[in-house]
Amino acid sequence: MELSGKVAIVTGGAKGIGLASTQCMARLGAKVMMVDVSAVALESAKQSLSEFTDRVASVTADISRMADTERAVRSTVECFGAVDILVNNAGIQTFGDPVTTTEEVWDRTMNVNLKGHWMMSKAAIPEMLKRGKGSIVNISSVQGLASQRNVVAYSTSKHAMIGLTRSMAVDLASRQIRVNCICPGTVNTPLIEGVMRLDSDPEHLRKILDKMHPLGRIAEPSEIGEVVAFLASDRASFMTGSIVTVDGGLLVPIAGSPE
Repeated sequence: MELSGKVAIVTGGAKGIGLASTQCMARLGAKVMMVDVSAVALESAKQSLSEFTDRVASVTADISRMADTERAVRSTVECFGAVDILVNNAGIQTFGDPVTTTEEVWDRTMNVNLKGHWMMSKAAIPEMLKRGKGSIVNISSVQGLASQRNVVAYSTSKHAMIGLTRSMAVDLASRQIRVNCICPGTVNTPLIEGVMRLDSDPEHLRKILDKMHPLGRIAEPSEIGEVVAFLASDRASFMTGSIVTVDGGLLVPIAGSPE
C-alpha cells in the first residue's frame, strides 16, 4: 500500500473532510493521528474506523493554542514514532461583513483557520526533517479564490491559507517537504449541514447549492479525502505550492447559480 510506513496527523480529524482523509490514508497503509477539539467526536470517529484500530489514534487539542499543537505532535511521535504527513484541515465557518464582524469573531476565525495551521506546521516540520522529507496538505476553500457576501473573516482566512501554502512551499522545498493546498467547493459535512440549518428552508438551500455546481451536486467528504491522500503520497512527488481546486466546476461559469 502506497502510504505504508508513513505517519500522518489530521487536524479537525473527527468529522467531515478530516475523518474522510483519515479513512483514505489508513486504507492506504498510513498510521494516522486524528486531532480535534472535541473528545466526544473523536471517540465516535474512532468507532467508525474500527477496521483500522492498529493504524488510527486520537488526541484532543485546540490548534489555536501553541501548547496544544506541540502536544499533538509530541503525542503522535510517542504513539507512532514519527511524522511524515500533516493535513491542516480544522476550520470554523463564521459570518459577517466588514462592519458587522466583531473583533472576537475576526480573531477566533484567524486563530483557528490560519494561525492554527501555521502552528501545527511549525511543530510538525522538525519531525519531518528527521525523516528527510514530508508532505503538508492545507485545506482552504473556493472562498480562498473568490468570495461571497457576509463572510469577510472566513474568506480572508481561506485566502491567507493559499499564501501560507505558497510561502511554506518555497521555504521548505530545498528540505524535501512539499506543501500543497486543496480548495473544495461545497462538501456534505456537519459544518455545511449546520450552515443550512440557519436557513428558513434548508431543503431549498440544498437544492440551490447542488445547482450551483455544474456537476449538479455537492461533494462527499471522501471525494476530498482521496485528493488529500494523493497529495500526501509519492504519486504527487513533483507537486509543491500547488492550489488544487476540487469544486465540481463551481468556479468555472462566469455567473453562479441562476437563483
